[in-house]
Amino acid sequence: MDGFLLSRADRTVQTTGTRRLYSDVTSASRALRRNEAELIAGALPFDPERPVALAQPEEIVVTDGPWKPPEDLPDLPPVRVAAQIPLPRVHVARVRSLVERLELDEFDKVVAARRVALEADDPIDPLALAARMIDRHPDAATYALDLSAAGERFWGHTLVGASPELLVSVRGDTVTCRPLAGTAARDDDPVADEWAGEQLLASAKNLAEHAFVTSWIRARLAPLCSDLDIPATPELTSTPDVWHLATPITGTLRDPHTDALTVAAALHPTPAVAGTPTEAALATIRAVEGDRRFYGGAVGWCDAGGDGDWLVAIRCAELSSDGLRAVAWAGGGIVAGSDPHAELDETTAKLRTLLGTLGL
Repeated sequence: MDGFLLSRADRTVQTTGTRRLYSDVTSASRALRRNEAELIAGALPFDPERPVALAQPEEIVVTDGPWKPPEDLPDLPPVRVAAQIPLPRVHVARVRSLVERLELDEFDKVVAARRVALEADDPIDPLALAARMIDRHPDAATYALDLSAAGERFWGHTLVGASPELLVSVRGDTVTCRPLAGTAARDDDPVADEWAGEQLLASAKNLAEHAFVTSWIRARLAPLCSDLDIPATPELTSTPDVWHLATPITGTLRDPHTDALTVAAALHPTPAVAGTPTEAALATIRAVEGDRRFYGGAVGWCDAGGDGDWLVAIRCAELSSDGLRAVAWAGGGIVAGSDPHAELDETTAKLRTLLGTLGL
């Protein structure tokens, strides 16, 4: 795949080709301000110290509504799970250890993730996978993009996912965020499903986890925005697989020339994907998990007028250059009182977005 796709219910941005690559957010933002680029699209890695994947495309197509896939896309091939990294029992042990460290006040929250390695009989076409995800998750923001701009180890790799979480959207001087933190699995039984959502909304553990996120976003946005509107309590939202706690946040840019890419970089990574304090959480994740690559990063676009959309890169998989292998991730926020087995179940529920799309 040579390009970028971000399909939302109201708008689709699709690009092809590459005119210029950018090694960091600052140079990309500068190119937009100087009108050297009409639009820049791509992704920020989970770890802010890793290379970004940002590019100025050759061609840009913006259309209203969700993406309409071409009819000649190939079918998705049979896929199987090759490995779980770490094994479920090891993930449970990791979470138990993190809870013990939380009790020692090493950090207030840390996100623990695990991944599933997949193998396919034939190449997985990124756009075919994106089309299937749009069909299964029409309320999510579906994305597919070439990661080659991030360097040699990403050449030919693509990231495909359907994110329910808006990191930031900028239109004119209006900033909108909708962080998610706090999760419960959906249930096939309507009564049990409603109860699961109600329990999540009343959960002291999940409300505390969510409050870390909104408090952090307030602190990060305050220098950039006035008139911040952050509700005191979250609302309940859902995907076909999980319930989430969400908070709609709005503000007005103090400097109308601040672009969406700059705001996204200021917000990323939020405690929803990393933890808090941020540096302590990042150091722990690096030591325990290694490199998350672009899982938990940010995917989006920004135009020369400063407008743009950036989504949290979750519910996703990274496809190899030959399309025969993929890695899917899922994580959950660990706070005081987290139950290790419940945290494992949460990652399993989140993985269903990607694995279910592949027929697993």
